[in-house]
Amino acid sequence: MARGEGAEQYAAGLLSVKPINTAVKTAKPKDQRNRLSVWNKLCYAIGGAPYQITGSALGFFLQLYLLDVAQLDPFHASIILFVGRAWDAVTDPTVGFFVSRSRWTGIGRMMPWILCSTPFAVLTYFLIWYVPPFEEGKIVWYLIFYCLFQSMQTCFHVPYSALTMFITTDQKERDSATAYRMMVEVLGTVLGTAIQGQIVGGASNCPDPDELDSSNSTIPTGYSLEETKQAYLIASGVICIIYVCCAAVLFLGVKEKKDNGRKKTLLTFRQGICLVMSHGPYVKLVIGFLFTSLAFMLLEGNFALFITYSLGHRKHFQNILLVIMLSGTLTIPWWQWFLTRFGKKKAVYFGISWAVPFMLLIVCIKSHLIISYLVSVAAGVSVAAAFLLPWSMLPDVVDDFKVRNPDIHGHEALFYSFYVFFIKFASGMSLGVSTLSLKFAGYVTGSCIQPEAVSLTLKVLVSPVPVALIAVGLLILRTYPIDEERRQGNQKLLQEMLDSESETSALGSEV
Repeated sequence: MARGEGAEQYAAGLLSVKPINTAVKTAKPKDQRNRLSVWNKLCYAIGGAPYQITGSALGFFLQLYLLDVAQLDPFHASIILFVGRAWDAVTDPTVGFFVSRSRWTGIGRMMPWILCSTPFAVLTYFLIWYVPPFEEGKIVWYLIFYCLFQSMQTCFHVPYSALTMFITTDQKERDSATAYRMMVEVLGTVLGTAIQGQIVGGASNCPDPDELDSSNSTIPTGYSLEETKQAYLIASGVICIIYVCCAAVLFLGVKEKKDNGRKKTLLTFRQGICLVMSHGPYVKLVIGFLFTSLAFMLLEGNFALFITYSLGHRKHFQNILLVIMLSGTLTIPWWQWFLTRFGKKKAVYFGISWAVPFMLLIVCIKSHLIISYLVSVAAGVSVAAAFLLPWSMLPDVVDDFKVRNPDIHGHEALFYSFYVFFIKFASGMSLGVSTLSLKFAGYVTGSCIQPEAVSLTLKVLVSPVPVALIAVGLLILRTYPIDEERRQGNQKLLQEMLDSESETSALGSEV
């Protein structure tokens, strides 16, 4: 999308943009009511951190934990990862449906879900990282608590995502709040990666490759599996404390606004699905990001194993992951500026395709620690774009739906929940298939040295397959119809609708 006169006015910025002066002075108080303070935006953004902190810890380390610490067979680990994520995916539209039918309370419609789910999410998350003192039934233990945590996390994140539409009616303020949120969420992935990686990495139960005889992968004396188990518990405890603190900040710092007295359109679950999936721009956006997100999830889920067994940087894997996340965090403001200046579609093409040459480079060159760090810095730039853009574009689709369906209200949560459903289901498939691929490649549970076939499989999972998925996703996103002109037109129409409703309400109260 080319840069246009309205692009800079309309698109979001990390900092609040001074509203454009208008000749109609009566609009000023309304604009002020719709504006969010920096404090409100920060509190809202902090609420997104728990999802990313726990998500990055699980995404980068759960597969490694199940295989090398809990010492499950790769086939059993693949069942846990696939079923857990598939269950998580199914709960998203279900929770979205119930959230859309929730009644307004003294603290809003979304906040009760967030508050009630937090203690249960914290408890079940902690138990995922506990190795039970029995061998029989381990798979059941992890499957139950993984599914329970995903359910509780869904009850938190679906209402939180939909809360974007209820903190203000001003699209610029929403976009700005989303940019704050993405900044904090990427910072949350840094925090999750740092906490889990630094605590667990310092207690690795395997030495560096050069300390092992290639003909003997037995762990030398002094490397304790029990210490590693303890490290995972400590890391999970720290993350649980942060989870609770972030939920408290969100509740205390964000006020949910009632939807102007509109009556919700009550739909059945099936009607809700048909309604959402019949909106063409939403379908194209979701399918396009489904492929690109699947690429990055496949990379995320296997990267720790790839660094450990293919590149041989066992003692550095947590630092390399941290560098990727830090790079992503620092470049979020740059991507926000880019989409403001050039538009969201161009940001998608440029930002996501940026990772492709580095995915190819990391598997084509000979393993070298400095090159690995440099590639990680460059890859993090693309990770930032992959984080920011889907959540920045979803409100545009919801607004487009409202313009074309002015009589249907109260179903914003369905759009967010179905997007998360597809992404999580794809994530479960990618983790399950990749872990199963490692079994077929001959992965040896508890061993510090893996067969060459495992190294080759990991290279395929972090480079050629993600590159192909990115290519398909970008081709689909080319058909996405909401450009800057249509986006601004939708915003103007929505504002006119809101003004008309306000005037009608005011006249009714006078009568």
